[in-house]
Amino acid sequence: MLLRDNRTTVYALNFYSDLYGDVLRNNRKTVTIRLGNKSSKYQTGMIVWVTVGPRFGRRQKLYSAILDRVEVKKISDLSPRDIERESPEFRNQDDVIGMLSRIYGDLITPDNTVTVIYFSRVDE
Repeated sequence: MLLRDNRTTVYALNFYSDLYGDVLRNNRKTVTIRLGNKSSKYQTGMIVWVTVGPRFGRRQKLYSAILDRVEVKKISDLSPRDIERESPEFRNQDDVIGMLSRIYGDLITPDNTVTVIYFSRVDE
């Protein structure tokens, strides 16, 4: 997401489900796995807003975060750490494939490319 004023461009990592609110607030979710190569949009070192809300709807800013690392890889190459930090309930690549299929509505396979975005909360 891109917001503009006269001087600054602000990017956001939006999470569509209110279910993510608690895990984001409690710092239990520190990775997001997005379908496709998003490395031209999100880069290591960027400051972003972490928001929750529906697409094209009202969103709530939870906090600012720094992108610690942005990696592009196949689902089959996801590490256990990538998967666990995406969701504390996830245990394997099948859990990630199921989540991505629900969000994107596509047939997702272990060969699909994803962008793994590690982020840390910035206290203001």
